[in-house]
Amino acid sequence: MDKKLYKLMNWPKVEGIIYSEEDHPQELLGAHPAGNGICVQTFQPGAKSVEILSLDERKNVKMECIDEAGYFAVLLPVKAMYPYKYEITYEDDSTRQVIDAYNFKPQITKKDTEKFNMGIHYSIYDCLGAHPRTIEGVAGVSFALWAPNAVRVSVVGDFNAWDGRIHQMQRLWDSGIFELFIPEAQVGDNYKFELKVKGGLTYLKSDPYAFGAQLRPETASVVRNIDRFKWNDNEWIQKRANAHMQEKPINVYELHLGSFAKPTDGREFYNYRELAPKIIQYVNQMGYTHIELMPIMEHPLDASWGYQVIGYYAPTARYGTPEDFMYFMDEMHQAGIGVILDWVPAHFPRDVHGLSSFDGTCLYEHQDPRKGSHPHWGTLIYNYARPEVSNYLIANALFWIERYHADGIRMDAVASMLYLDYGKQDGEWVANIYGGNENLEALEFIKHLNSMIKKRGKGALSIAEESTAWPSITGELYEDGLGFDYKWNMGWMNDYLDYIKFDPYFRSYHHGELTFSLIYAYSEHFMLVLSHDEVVHGKASLISKMPGEVNEKFNNLRLTYAYMMMHPGKKLLFMGQDIGEFDEWSEERSVEWDLLKYDSHKALNHFLKDLNKFYKVQPALYELDNDSEGFEWINSISTNECVLVFLRKSRKEEETLLVVCNFANVCYNDYKIGVPFEGKYKEVLNSDLEEYGGSGKRNARVKKSVKEECDAREDSIRITVAPLSVSIFTCFPTDTEEKPKAVVKNKPKNKKVMAQRTQRKI
Repeated sequence: MDKKLYKLMNWPKVEGIIYSEEDHPQELLGAHPAGNGICVQTFQPGAKSVEILSLDERKNVKMECIDEAGYFAVLLPVKAMYPYKYEITYEDDSTRQVIDAYNFKPQITKKDTEKFNMGIHYSIYDCLGAHPRTIEGVAGVSFALWAPNAVRVSVVGDFNAWDGRIHQMQRLWDSGIFELFIPEAQVGDNYKFELKVKGGLTYLKSDPYAFGAQLRPETASVVRNIDRFKWNDNEWIQKRANAHMQEKPINVYELHLGSFAKPTDGREFYNYRELAPKIIQYVNQMGYTHIELMPIMEHPLDASWGYQVIGYYAPTARYGTPEDFMYFMDEMHQAGIGVILDWVPAHFPRDVHGLSSFDGTCLYEHQDPRKGSHPHWGTLIYNYARPEVSNYLIANALFWIERYHADGIRMDAVASMLYLDYGKQDGEWVANIYGGNENLEALEFIKHLNSMIKKRGKGALSIAEESTAWPSITGELYEDGLGFDYKWNMGWMNDYLDYIKFDPYFRSYHHGELTFSLIYAYSEHFMLVLSHDEVVHGKASLISKMPGEVNEKFNNLRLTYAYMMMHPGKKLLFMGQDIGEFDEWSEERSVEWDLLKYDSHKALNHFLKDLNKFYKVQPALYELDNDSEGFEWINSISTNECVLVFLRKSRKEEETLLVVCNFANVCYNDYKIGVPFEGKYKEVLNSDLEEYGGSGKRNARVKKSVKEECDAREDSIRITVAPLSVSIFTCFPTDTEEKPKAVVKNKPKNKKVMAQRTQRKI
């Protein structure tokens, strides 16, 4: 060996590279000034010889083998060979040319790492992960990973025969981030990170920030370029940013992409691009305003439905590529359909290629299992107190809004985040610093997240699936609320389904379950939901929950949907329930669209279509959804008759709707109800019409009020109330000029009724 070259060798570090235990390989590898020359070093395991080729092809220089493991070096005159590439010859005489990965400066700046370490780098996904780039005219991929406790990190993949010795990454300062630009890598390559941890254990991890992933059961990440898609929904995004969604109709169709429809050609799934027109046609035909997708982030197990996520930044490969999903989102917006994405920041699975024990330590999860694991779910809980973990999740929610144009994020299992003892027995949890069961770090994380969605989301919604009575879920952040736009009304759902399952003969004994939701209806901004959770795991489909013979089940189901639509709050219904599926939902089968061949199912679907469209054109049903002035009881105390009568109102009095709900299987002829003012009342929707599968009992003629007191009102009408039905009337005052006076005059005089209504509004 050349003596001068020998003296230049840092033998301890050379040994560290050969044994793959060096976290600053760039200090040796590549070209570095050495006195009056340049010392070039490379580690190419398995190489017989390595030559340096100048890119201008002026001359080649053979490198000296420093260590038989494949470590080569050469001392060159200044300017002699730069830029250059290697030609590697292996024992089988095969050759390969590569550009030196260690001659490129880090693309991540010190400012990037400082912001990330503080938890405020909201586009950190542009730094970490795998990013196709051209640097100094050389095309390749920049890889970066946060793994502060790893001894060494390497990128392995299709471009280096999955050999962790070849592309050992550079630790950036004290940030915990490793980075390396690899010229040989390209879009479509599979890759992972190989980590050597303290104690010598070496294992492979998928990229937490990967934009793509292999189709399960394979677990590698995939290099993807998500910057090439041309969006065509600017008009939609601008309109969303200027909209006041609290006063707009929101009627959500929840669906699971893999089972909305199944191919008949032997394939397992349709592509995102194939699903788009199918979903658009149905959703627009039915009159829904939004769809909500069960999690489309990459997950290993189909049966988890996406709620145990491995690749938070990667649309699942089951249905195509990231660009395919962008096409799906763009098509939805151009068709006037909003898209809400289910998102799961509450927990993650223990799969060894995922986030668990990521760098040999509990990096993403709490180390204490009493704080870091769900004993019943078998999953791990994020350590929200660690800034980089919080940053990972906040940036991810913003990623789906900013890069995939999502119109909303529905946060799953919020209750499990708020309470330290959620789903745990005594001894399985640890109290907070004040001795309580509130998860203070999770609270701060949620507030931080919602503040950024409001700041950067351009009108995107934040929705909480929260099942407890935690106060002010949708309260303003400056008033110490959590800042969500909506909360799923799980209380209404549970009470109502408990009520409706009873035979109508016994419902009078459970009247309170029907009316209780109006006591707290304005305590939060609610979304009424009949979601996938209610039609799985032995709970039966919605129509199967209904009592009676088949025709009575359909009557009860139409009544259910109509009452839900008339009740204050935005709406959500899971796929298949609007055609009356009798089978529980399963991810393994398609929605049973063939049911629409049968009259009863077709009629139910027709009713939902008309009900959805009615909702969209009636401001009284959405404009004051979050204002108690938008609802008024006429009669909530007819327990024996199982009848409810109430008003839904907008800011314009002439848009008021009178709603009559009959939960008894009895037809009431000449039924007397109080009305808000003197005038004419016209039935505009009746769930009992024959075309909807009902008996046809309706109020064909306009009803003129008379001066007969009823329900503590001076004016009343007499109507036919069909069994198990909802009838909706528009209201036309006799004298528009005197209408305000008439309304005040007809306020209830009975103190008991007045007190009850006041309580309902609180």
